[in-house]
Amino acid sequence: MDNQTEELDEGRIVYDWNPPSGKRQNFFYKGAPIDRDHVNKMFDSSKIRECKGHKEKVHTVAWNCDGRKLASGSVDKTARVWSPHRGTDIRYSIELKGHSDSVDQLDWDPTHPDRLATASCDKTVRLWDQRSGKCTATVATDGENINICWSPDGSSIAVGDKNDTISIIDTRSHKIIDKRKHQFEVNEIAWNNANNQFFVTTGQGTILVYDYPSFDLRANLRGHTANCYCVEVDPTSNYLAVGSADALVTLWDTRTFQCVRAFEELTWPVRTLGFSFDGQYIASASEDHFVDVSHVQSGESVHHIECSAAMNTVAWSPRDYYLAYAGDETVDGKYAGNLKIFSMKDPRDK
Repeated sequence: MDNQTEELDEGRIVYDWNPPSGKRQNFFYKGAPIDRDHVNKMFDSSKIRECKGHKEKVHTVAWNCDGRKLASGSVDKTARVWSPHRGTDIRYSIELKGHSDSVDQLDWDPTHPDRLATASCDKTVRLWDQRSGKCTATVATDGENINICWSPDGSSIAVGDKNDTISIIDTRSHKIIDKRKHQFEVNEIAWNNANNQFFVTTGQGTILVYDYPSFDLRANLRGHTANCYCVEVDPTSNYLAVGSADALVTLWDTRTFQCVRAFEELTWPVRTLGFSFDGQYIASASEDHFVDVSHVQSGESVHHIECSAAMNTVAWSPRDYYLAYAGDETVDGKYAGNLKIFSMKDPRDK
């Protein structure tokens, strides 16, 4: 096992910030061009469903690779797997119990629709088979785990803890095969879709771009004035999105690592973001009482999903315009323990 300490004085520092001046507003639906009025009608006909099943607030949601299962993780120490196509009632869900502390983030195996990994503050990562609801492996880590992601080829899981250590877990042996200790705050982590780059957001307002699996530092992207909290690569592999405490979401070209666009709709630190399955829309959320949905190509905010509290997590379905989101909503003075699913489609579809 390679046990390394990462410093921040390596790699190519990129200051590129050159957003285009013109706007392109090419919207489409199922591959066919549509106009802005058509887009408005789609959002106006949207629906919201609610799933209630946790005893405390929900910190994380994620869809499996075929879009038929939705997982949620909560401060109540449990995860839950929902079947939204069947219904949102709790009887259409299964509870995953075993952690002794908050489940702060979870992720599905992108190569298998039934395998799920959860990261907990109890210093473990657990792997689950959602068909049985059983834990299939437990991996002990050195710190309280707050971030997790599964590699696109399914072979590895990366987990970040409160000690700013990133551990790489082999999904066959369930052993930690690499550790990277950082001397600064590290937050959300992500692989690129080709599985050969690894992105780390930092408390210094930067995004570290590593070659993978060598972890050689390729670039250090500077585009924010405060902590970077969240990161995601779009499904087309063209863009990297980063959310920051400066209330901005920045969009980076993955070939040149230049910042091509900034989304400025939120006024509070960006807690979470995610791309739609086709890369056309990006959702982001914060302590603002709405989830912003913006058009990636133009940077235009096209819709607000109204909320009654700060949101902690958003996730788009991999095959539909379904957006799951959850946060700090309360009922009668207690956390609601709920998540919601926003859905939209062309009004002409039956």
